[in-house]
Amino acid sequence: MHIRPIRTKADYRAALKEIESLMTAKINTPEGDRLDVLTTLVEAYERRHFPMDLPDAVEAIKFRMEQSGLTVKDLEPVIGRKNRVYEVLSRKRPLTLRMIEGLHTRFGIPAESLIKQSTAKAS
Repeated sequence: MHIRPIRTKADYRAALKEIESLMTAKINTPEGDRLDVLTTLVEAYERRHFPMDLPDAVEAIKFRMEQSGLTVKDLEPVIGRKNRVYEVLSRKRPLTLRMIEGLHTRFGIPAESLIKQSTAKAS
């Protein structure tokens, strides 16, 4: 199996094209192994050249609320009374460490996202 590092956009496009042709490869076959190695290389290239920024804390909370059908009332045991939840969601009040820990533990929101504070201010 001859595989080269992905260094250029042309290498990247060629690897993607080859991955597409190998998508039906079975596991533990030479084609399956090649697919596995190529996807690992592509992932490494994408992490380096197309980094994805984590959402800020409020966006992470809103996403989980939408994804899980949560309401403001569901957040009250972790954040506090209804008005405090609205203050957090409108970026008027920052999350405390206790809130971050509760949101992460209870709702599975990644702590890395909850720690990231937005630079946007509510108007």
